[in-house]
Amino acid sequence: MEPSRIREKLGLRRGELDLVAGGPPCQGFSINAPRRSSDDDRNHLFKDYLRFVAEFLPRAILIENVPGLVSFGTGNTLEAILTSLERLGYQPGVRILYAPFFGIPQTRWRTIIIGLRDGKVPDSAFPEPTRKAPARINFTACFKGRDIVALPRRDELPNFVSVREAIDDLPTLENGESGPLLKTYRTEPQNEFQQTLRLGSRGVSHHEAARLSRINLERLRHIPPGGNWTNIPAELLPRGMQRARRSDHTKRYGRVAPDGLASTILTKCDPHWGAYFHYGQDRAFTVREAARIQTFPDTYQFVGSRVEQYEQVGNAVPPLLAMAIGKALTQVLGLQETKMAKAI
Repeated sequence: MEPSRIREKLGLRRGELDLVAGGPPCQGFSINAPRRSSDDDRNHLFKDYLRFVAEFLPRAILIENVPGLVSFGTGNTLEAILTSLERLGYQPGVRILYAPFFGIPQTRWRTIIIGLRDGKVPDSAFPEPTRKAPARINFTACFKGRDIVALPRRDELPNFVSVREAIDDLPTLENGESGPLLKTYRTEPQNEFQQTLRLGSRGVSHHEAARLSRINLERLRHIPPGGNWTNIPAELLPRGMQRARRSDHTKRYGRVAPDGLASTILTKCDPHWGAYFHYGQDRAFTVREAARIQTFPDTYQFVGSRVEQYEQVGNAVPPLLAMAIGKALTQVLGLQETKMAKAI
């Protein structure tokens, strides 16, 4: 449907909307993509987002994407997005945010573009980190000669939320175990993170362990918490990995360190692509564990097959990160947090 038809159906005048937020598909921009190419149709869908901005002319715009957007096409794609926004009357700013700085227990980086119709974007439009965490930058962190990674500015911040702090109250499962659809928590809330995500929850849903193959179980027995494929005897590795250097693929077949951070939650918790083995149980993360690491509340229900549920979790912006960005924008726009702003 055309943006004009949608605006008419919503009964909104141009300029009345507070915010248009969107995340055009990011897979084609990712530095982890098998092949980054301008021929990937997904890399041009930001133009559809801009069509909605041109029609609604909101007070503010927000675009979320992967850090690879900054370097894609030697920076020309990001430049094209910013130039298009400027032509529509916005003065956009760009930052790369690190999820652990905002209480999310995984190594997830995201590029955030914010634009205001009424003037230049102040630094306060982007949230200030509230926690400290180890950070490894393996992507282009500069744009137009400026470092755009948002780092903590205070030393006395509390530590990041660890994987153990995020999921340790969930029920223990054997490999392949399903059990009842709604399970009882293993313990009372152990910390503020668990307490917050359990608000209003009657039990644990979407917590069934996928069945690992015999060979993966054998590999897993050799991997200590914090370990990875390099702990597996060479004869048990997939053929392609038997030829790999020990410095390569360090997250593959990883068992997370309980007091550390998880790998970025992807659209499937496949151990071949990251550290998705549980630190204390011989199995991969369940949908609910992945959702906890993404900071979804336990009351949130996913739909479809288990594969589709993993996709819903992995494709999402972590709710706690979205909340931090939303609060910062709310203050810049002069909106009351208790009053729902008009946004799409």
